[in-house]
Amino acid sequence: MKIEMKGINKSFGTNQVLKNAGFVLEDGEVHALMGENGAGKSTLMKILTGVYTRDDGTVIVDGEEVVYKSPQEAEKAGIVFIYQEINSLFDMTVEENLFMGKEITKGFGIVDKKAMRAKAQEVMDKMGVSIPVDAVMGELSVGQQQMVEICKALMVDAKVIIMDEPTAALTQSETEGLFEVIESLRKKGVSIVYISHRMEEIFELCDRITILRDGTYIDTKYIKDITMDDVVQMMIGREIGERFPKRDVKIGDEVLRVEGLTKNKVFHDVCFSVRAGEVLGVSGLMGAGRTEIMQSIFGNLSRESGKIFIDGEEVTIKNPRQAIAAGIGFVTEDRKTEGLLLEKSIAENIEIANLKKVSSKGVLNKKKQDEIVKQGIEEFRVKCFGPWHECNNLSGGNQQKVVLAKWIYTDPKILILDEPTRGVDIGAKKEIYDVINQLAAKGVAVIMVSSELPEVLGMSDRIMVVHEGTVTGIIDAADADQAKVMTLATGGSL
Repeated sequence: MKIEMKGINKSFGTNQVLKNAGFVLEDGEVHALMGENGAGKSTLMKILTGVYTRDDGTVIVDGEEVVYKSPQEAEKAGIVFIYQEINSLFDMTVEENLFMGKEITKGFGIVDKKAMRAKAQEVMDKMGVSIPVDAVMGELSVGQQQMVEICKALMVDAKVIIMDEPTAALTQSETEGLFEVIESLRKKGVSIVYISHRMEEIFELCDRITILRDGTYIDTKYIKDITMDDVVQMMIGREIGERFPKRDVKIGDEVLRVEGLTKNKVFHDVCFSVRAGEVLGVSGLMGAGRTEIMQSIFGNLSRESGKIFIDGEEVTIKNPRQAIAAGIGFVTEDRKTEGLLLEKSIAENIEIANLKKVSSKGVLNKKKQDEIVKQGIEEFRVKCFGPWHECNNLSGGNQQKVVLAKWIYTDPKILILDEPTRGVDIGAKKEIYDVINQLAAKGVAVIMVSSELPEVLGMSDRIMVVHEGTVTGIIDAADADQAKVMTLATGGSL
C-alpha cells in the first residue's frame, strides 16, 4: 500500500500544529517519522487514520484520495495504529482485549472461546510473549501491556502498521523480538511507519526517514545517506554537542543504603547504596523487579523485610508521604496513571508536590507558584500555551518534562528516576541529562532505572543489574559494556 499526504494543515483553536506537512510511504518499507516532542508526528498519523479531521491537504492511498472518518474505517482499509499510550481496558483479560470488537463466532453468533484462545496464543507465541492470555491487563507491567498492544495490531490483516514509540517500555531482548516480527512483515509487503526517539533503532531498522519540525515537513532521506548528527540537526535546527554530557563531580558520602529488601515472589535480599553526587544506573529485563524495588523504597509497595538508611540513620517508610518527608523524590515510569493528574494544569501538577514551597499556613502564595511553574516550563522547554495548559493536551514527551519538573523542585536528597526519558526526543533527552548532572553536582543521590543500555552506560557512575528480583551485580560504568550488563541481566556471572 502506497500512502501520500500533501499540504496537511491542522489547528486546535488558535494553535496550528501542522503547517503544510507531508509524508510518503512506499510499499513494503519501514519508514521512520521523527521530530521533537510536539512536532506533529502523532497528529499527522491520527489525521491519516481518521482520529482527527484535517483542515487542508490531501491523503492519497494507492492512487485514490481518501478521507477516513474513524480509526475503524482506516483499519478496514488495512491501516492500523499502535498508539504510544496504552489503549486497553485494564479490568479485562489479555484475550478479551485482543478480540475487542473482533470476536470469533460460530453458529447463531455464539462466541467461539476455544478458537479465540488458540488465535491469541498463536499471536503471542509469534511475538515471543510469555504472558498468560487469561491475565488481567491491569495486573501487567507497562512493558507487558505494550507487548499486548503490538499483538493486538497483528490480529488484523494489516497492509500498513503505524508504531508510535513501540519499544519505549520494552527491554533489549523484547525489542529484538519485535524487530524480527517487523522484518517478517516487511517481507510480506506490509509497510511500517516507525515513530521513535531511539536513534539506534532507526538506523538499524528503517529504510527511509521523514523529519517534521514545529509541524512542518523538513525532508525525507534514505537512512544509508545520513548520520545521527544530520537527523538531530534537521529535527531541532541546532547542534546539541555530546549525546551523553560528561560530569566532573566529586562523589560524596553515602546518602542511601538499602539492606535485605525482600518482597515475596517479587524481589529478594536487595542490598545497595548510593552516594551524594552519584548516578546509580539500574538495568535488567522487563519483569526483573527494578520498578518494584524502587516503589518499595518510596513506600508505594509493601515489603516483608529489609532496612532503609538515609545519611546513616534507619528510616521508616511505609507510604510516599514518609518518603517525601525523608527527602526522596520519585519520577514514575507510568506518567499517565501515576505521574500526573492529566485533567489538571501544568501549574496544578507542579504545585501538588511543592505545597510547602508555594504556600504558608495553608494559604497558596500565587507569586511563588508562578515563579516555580514559569521556571519549570522554561528550564525544561515545555511546549505549551502557558502554566494553565491542561496536561492531557500535552504531547507525551512534554508530559514527561512536567513530571520531572514537579519532583526536581522538591529539592530531594535522593531522586529515583524510573525511565526518565521514555518517549522523549533526543533534544529533550539531552536537556534531561544536563538536569541529572546538575542535580548530581548539587550532591543529590540519583538512581536511574532505564531499559536503554546506551543511556545507562552513558550516564551512570555505577550500574546495578537485577535479574528475577535479585541483584546479580553492581559494576563501575568505566568497566561496563552492553555484553557484561546483558550477561548479568540474564542471570549469568562475570
